[in-house]
Amino acid sequence: MIYDLQGQANMSPVVGMLYSAVKENSHRLKSITDGMSQEEVDYKGPDNKSNSTAQLIKHITYVDLNWVYRIKEQPLPKSLSEQYGPMIDENNRLPMVDGISLSTLMYNYEQVLNMLEAACTQLIDADLDRVVNFGHDNEKQATIRWGIWHMADHSRYHQAHINQLRKMVNVK
Repeated sequence: MIYDLQGQANMSPVVGMLYSAVKENSHRLKSITDGMSQEEVDYKGPDNKSNSTAQLIKHITYVDLNWVYRIKEQPLPKSLSEQYGPMIDENNRLPMVDGISLSTLMYNYEQVLNMLEAACTQLIDADLDRVVNFGHDNEKQATIRWGIWHMADHSRYHQAHINQLRKMVNVK
């Protein structure tokens, strides 16, 4: 197998390359969570204070969903915000997630990736220069280029946490 960041035929070159980075990381997320038991999905570390795999997947999904709507230059519909969110709870932590199956979490994640693919097919490379607001209070700004890259980077970052959790749960 040859790894590459080839774009989709229906995307402009740079958009396609960035999208393929997100897609590659989605395949990696699937591979590192494959076969996880519900106990592993809900495990919050030896001190029970870490974010669980379920929380992390839901968080990745919600962050990506928000970026999809920024790319589309549309507000996130309230129904989707309620279905996938919130971003953080009243204590500024990832919201609790317990007892949601890995298949449900990954299905929701796939739905968002499908939305991203559809949004990326509507972009041309020049659109990547467009600046959007983001952050908990939309206090930050970034280009669409950075946003798509961030989706890939953010996923990888939390995949490291998931790998660590999986090692810890199997040692206890």
